Amino acid sequence: MSEFLSMGGYGTYVWSAIAIFVVTLAIDAAAPLLKRRRVLRELRGRLRRAQKRSEESA
Repeated sequence: MSEFLSMGGYGTYVWSAIAIFVVTLAIDAAAPLLKRRRVLRELRGRLRRAQKRSEESA
């Protein structure tokens, strides 16, 4: 098992590259979800403001 983890002396490089890849993949997967949440929050705010304006003018 330790030979597998050491990867013939290149384990540090291999495992750090895999870790960087996984972190990048997680960020790439989370970014659209976070943007969607932000856009929905902004749209709700715009809708509330538009409703208040229409109530005030009526």
